Amino acid sequence: MTGPAAPPAEQAVVSVIGCGYLGAVHAAALAKLGNLVIGVETDPERLMGLANGKAPFFEPGLDEMLAETLASGRLSFTADIAAAADATIHFICVGTPQTAGHPAADLTYLEAAFERLLTVIKPGDVVAGKSTVPVGTAPELAERLTAACPEATLLWNPEFLREGHAIDDTMRPDRVVVGSAPGAAADRALAVLRELYAPITADCPLIEVDFATAELVKVAANAFLATKISFINAMADLCEVAGADVVKLADALGHDDRIGRKFLNAGLGFGGGCLPKDIRAFMHRAMELGADQPLLFLREVDAINLRRRDKVVRMVREWLGDALVGRRIAVLGAAFKPDSDDIRDSPALAVAESLHLLGADVRVTDPRAIESARKQSPALSYVASPQEAAEDAEAVLLLTEWAEFRELEPSRFGEFVASRRILDARNCLDGAAWRKAGWEYRCLGRAVEG
Repeated sequence: MTGPAAPPAEQAVVSVIGCGYLGAVHAAALAKLGNLVIGVETDPERLMGLANGKAPFFEPGLDEMLAETLASGRLSFTADIAAAADATIHFICVGTPQTAGHPAADLTYLEAAFERLLTVIKPGDVVAGKSTVPVGTAPELAERLTAACPEATLLWNPEFLREGHAIDDTMRPDRVVVGSAPGAAADRALAVLRELYAPITADCPLIEVDFATAELVKVAANAFLATKISFINAMADLCEVAGADVVKLADALGHDDRIGRKFLNAGLGFGGGCLPKDIRAFMHRAMELGADQPLLFLREVDAINLRRRDKVVRMVREWLGDALVGRRIAVLGAAFKPDSDDIRDSPALAVAESLHLLGADVRVTDPRAIESARKQSPALSYVASPQEAAEDAEAVLLLTEWAEFRELEPSRFGEFVASRRILDARNCLDGAAWRKAGWEYRCLGRAVEG
């Protein structure tokens, strides 16, 4: 798994340290743009898959891009940090998960990657951090980099990837943000990244800011998006008691270009590896800086989101009665969102686990996330199709809005269940069509005609 021969002069030589979700996509995309890219990954299983053109997670189009760029010789993967010595631009792409039992970001992987990178850094090299970090992290790393190699420069270049759209977000972003310290060295480093990103910034702005702004922009964006989701879910609860329709409310709000329709989908709430942990780390860092009062509203954003899961469980108990022992329930969805196999902080899986703990016979299906869900929640039963999940079920819960689930034909699907009850926890079905087919249809925050 060594790198290819020396590249032509026009190619940039880039290392990507950490080839999980962010790093694998970034490495493949940079290679697709014509650069020579060395991916450094310490996890043996992940490394073996990547070297064979297989991503360790599902992302539409990524396996094909990996295969193409590996075959071209522009992309290689290795566990040996020494291979990164050939690069002049280094991207740090390791994860910064939530610390176990604590809201703060865990920087263990970042620290380890940075220390390894210092062993191969050279004068003139540019190091660009892409990991999501607490504000104040980059200046401290910049000082350490300067101490180890005075002529190397740190920049901060946050990522804005959406799972299921990561390739498009990398190749056709809506903005590229780069943070730096002032000075001639930073100016030279910024010129290097401008040239590297030139093919993708022809149609979007490259925004140059200070370190603190670059560190804040990712978590601020995620906090804003989480707030929009929790806001519309709070409106959903109000719509239910007032007799309004939250979907039509969101449509009407979305026509205001100051608000926009995106992320105004009421339902089960958000999950995944970014929004939940980022808003918690954001609040914690603000508290450390003595600025937590302005962000106290994020506690309620988080609380509203978590309450959505409890609400769905309560709705099932209202339907079937508190005695759920042995009652078969079909759960459509395990991933936290469609077009992903990511089950981190998945609302769908959390609901399934809660119903299982209440004694229900829960059958879970998902087009991509069954294996990862089984590793996390082995006590649940998993099947390959919605039809298998629905066999003899007394209730069906649509918890992840995969196209395969949205396109189910109500009459035909009804032949598999014991009782035609469906809870559309993502407000993505045609409720009137399901009711016409004899289903008792329920959803969150809206009335359904018919």
